[in-house]
Amino acid sequence: MALHQVLATPAQTPHAAFNVEPRRAIFAAPCLLGDHFLSYSTMDVDVKLEQRVQGLKEEVKGMLMTAVNQPASHMLDMVDNIQRLGLLYCFENEIDTILKHVHDHSYGRKDLENNGDLYTTALRFRLLRQQGYNVSCDVFDKFKESNGTFKEHLTSDVVGLLSLYEATHLRVHGEDILEEALTFTTSHLESAVPRLSSPLSKQVTHALYQPLWKGFSRLEARHYMSVYEEDDSHNQTLLTLAKLDFNFAQKVHQKELSDMTRWWKDLDFVNKLPFARDRLVEGYFWGLATCYEPEYYFARFMACKYIALTAVLDDVYDVYGTYEELERFTEAIERFVLY
Repeated sequence: MALHQVLATPAQTPHAAFNVEPRRAIFAAPCLLGDHFLSYSTMDVDVKLEQRVQGLKEEVKGMLMTAVNQPASHMLDMVDNIQRLGLLYCFENEIDTILKHVHDHSYGRKDLENNGDLYTTALRFRLLRQQGYNVSCDVFDKFKESNGTFKEHLTSDVVGLLSLYEATHLRVHGEDILEEALTFTTSHLESAVPRLSSPLSKQVTHALYQPLWKGFSRLEARHYMSVYEEDDSHNQTLLTLAKLDFNFAQKVHQKELSDMTRWWKDLDFVNKLPFARDRLVEGYFWGLATCYEPEYYFARFMACKYIALTAVLDDVYDVYGTYEELERFTEAIERFVLY
């Protein structure tokens, strides 16, 4: 009987509950992954590979700096591809500079805001809002008829609809035009999927299932690599860097999980607390979803440890402790929290 069930039994006093509730012999199911990640205890350093990655980063930095003088669509495309490929952390300063330039030279100037097709307008809106700029959704008014509906010709612009669809997921309360745009784009994208060819069909299908803004960045990056590679206009330098960087980050994460697995085994909860679940890998994954960048290893460690130990406390309450023990345990925790 779980703690909440004991508390819900009015006929029992605390001591009576203790007397009639013997401790249960419950054993948690073993972790399906076992000691799998212990095999990643070392991470080989390839000096030549590191040099190649550094060289590719310098090339991309040069492209970003020259992109400022290119048409807005080209500049925004490059920033978007870098972010989607999981390389944002490598070029944060350069992208900050570019998006500041875009914001300062377009928003607030009606002559420039009114220029641009649906794709470029929506992409610019999404990238700036992601960056924290307080941009207005009024830029989409030009795509509506006088009666308030979206213009009919937009239904044939699948790329533009997809860009607008992704932008709508950054809406805030009260932005009715983006609510309407979400319904409009979702309906027409769903009907367009059967007649699309790859890679656009893959992009649309995936976006309808998992919008970019609501996805896990590492999984989104891995998916986008395969889509981007199919695009005939892809930048080979950028794609190569994304693959190498992804593999390097993967090794870093595997090594961290190996260290965390060793920490967990040293605690020996399997023997000391056999009723407790092993949620170590799940906890690490939560930390990884929050901050995947290699330099934030300490944050991932702490998130993983916190979640793993919290799961143990949860099991103490739900499946092991007696009523009397849990009363005292709760009082101790409350004293700790309050004082």
